[in-house]
Amino acid sequence: MGLNIKDNIVLYGALAANLGIGVAKFVAAGITGSSSMLTEGVHSVVDSFNQVLLLYGQRSAKRPADEAHPFGYGRELYFWAFVVAILIFAIGAGISVYEGWRHIQQPEPLSSPTINYVVLGISFLLEGSSWTLAVREFSAGKGEDGWWRAIRRSKDPAGFIVLFEDSAALAGLIIAGIGIWASHAFNDPRIDGVASILIGLILGLVAILLARESKGLLIGERADPVVIETIRGIVAAHPAIVSVNHVRTIHTAPDSIFAAISADFEDAITMGEGETMIEQMETQLRAAVPMLASIYIRPEKRADAILVIDHATVDP
Repeated sequence: MGLNIKDNIVLYGALAANLGIGVAKFVAAGITGSSSMLTEGVHSVVDSFNQVLLLYGQRSAKRPADEAHPFGYGRELYFWAFVVAILIFAIGAGISVYEGWRHIQQPEPLSSPTINYVVLGISFLLEGSSWTLAVREFSAGKGEDGWWRAIRRSKDPAGFIVLFEDSAALAGLIIAGIGIWASHAFNDPRIDGVASILIGLILGLVAILLARESKGLLIGERADPVVIETIRGIVAAHPAIVSVNHVRTIHTAPDSIFAAISADFEDAITMGEGETMIEQMETQLRAAVPMLASIYIRPEKRADAILVIDHATVDP
C-alpha cells in the first residue's frame, strides 16, 4: 500500500533537505574540526532517520483491520512517533552534549571557518524551506486554534513532529554559526563546544515535548470536544431518546474514531424498533462525522449509568 507523495509532502520535503545537508555538514566538520558542525551533521542524520520511521509508521497504520486487530493498525503511527522522540533524545541530544563536552576538554586547533559558513547558509535555506512547508501545512489544518493549543489537540504526530524538528534545526544552525564565529573572534575553540552542548539541550527539550504528546496519543486520547458534542446532539435529538448518559471516544488513528454511547431509550420502544433507531442514528453520525470508524450505542437507564459513573469516577 503505497504512500502518496503529495499527501506526505511535509515528510518528504524534510527528508530531502536533511539528506542533502547532512553530507555537507560532515564534510565541513571533517575539514574544519568544528564540534558544532559535527553535531549538526548528527542532527541531520537523526532527523532523516526519523522521517523514514514516520513514513513507515504511516504506511503500517493504513493496514486494514483483521481478526487480531479489529480496530485496525492506526495507532502504530503513534508508536513510531514515540520512538522518534526517544531517538532525538538518546542519539541527537546525547551525542551533541557529549561531543561538546569532549571538545571543551580537548579543544582542537581552529581552521578557516569559510566552509562552515557556506554550509550553514545553504543548510539554513534548505531547512527554512522545509520549515515553511511544515508551517503552511499545519496552519491550514489548525483552524482558529493557537499554535500550542493546535499541537496539543492534534491527532496526527507527523505534522507537529516535523514542525518541531525543523524549528530545532533552524535554532541549532543559528547557534552553530554563532559558536563558530565566537570561537574565531575570541580565538577560543572551546566556545564551539559550548555551542554543541546548547544544541543538544534544545534537542533534549524538543524530544521531551514530543514524547509527552506522543505518549498521550499512544495511550489513547478522546476526540475533539466539538466532535463529542456533535455526537451527543445527534443522538439526543432523536424523539425516542430520553437522555444521553455519556459519549466516550478514542482515536484509533489520526483520521479514525471509536465512539461508545450510552443512552436512555423510551420504555415503550420495542427491541425491533430500537434496532432500527440505532441503525438510523449510526447512519446520521457517520454522515456528520466521517472519522467515526466504529460506533457502539448502548441502551441504558439514566439511573444505572449514573451509578456506574459514580463508581468509576468518570465524567460523562
